[in-house]
Order: sequence, then C-alpha cells, then structure tokens
Amino acid sequence: TAGFSPQLGIKINAKEYRAMTKPILKCPTCKKPVAATNEDFPFCSDRCRRIDLGKWASGDYKITSPILDPDLLEDLEHAQQQQHPTDETKWRN
Repeated sequence: TAGFSPQLGIKINAKEYRAMTKPILKCPTCKKPVAATNEDFPFCSDRCRRIDLGKWASGDYKITSPILDPDLLEDLEHAQQQQHPTDETKWRN
C-alpha cells in the first residue's frame, strides 16, 4: 500500500517506508553499517566476527554480573581452594 510521507512530501510504498525507518545497525567491531540479512550478522564480515571471538577468548571482554547461583558459587570456591590451598600443613617442613 502506498502512503504519503509528510517529511519528504512524496508518496512511498510500505516497503520503502520500512527501509527508511529501520535503525542503522553497525558492526560492533569496526562500526561499519551492516544489514540484518548479512550471514555474519551482527558483524559485517567473518574477520570482524573472529576479532570479537578472540577478544572473548583472551579475556578482553568479561561479563560483570555477579554469580547468584549458590551451587555454582560453591563449585567455584571449591575449585579455587584446589588451586590455592590454604592448609597450613602443606607449608610445614
């Protein structure tokens, strides 16, 4: 269906209107515009997707929300104690 755009002063169809009103999506790595139909979406390319993955893998990106699951907290504490024992008998000669 056709409609009138007061901002442009012209008639446009629904498809054109949707295309004009879509937000511009940008690649999170390089900030280039990217179409939602791109196979690497939300990235503009495989290269940018891999750069982002590398940042996660290297620890550059972190999720800062606190862990609230008590079972998971207990497991993490146990693993930390295994890596860094606080038992004084270990240090005795």
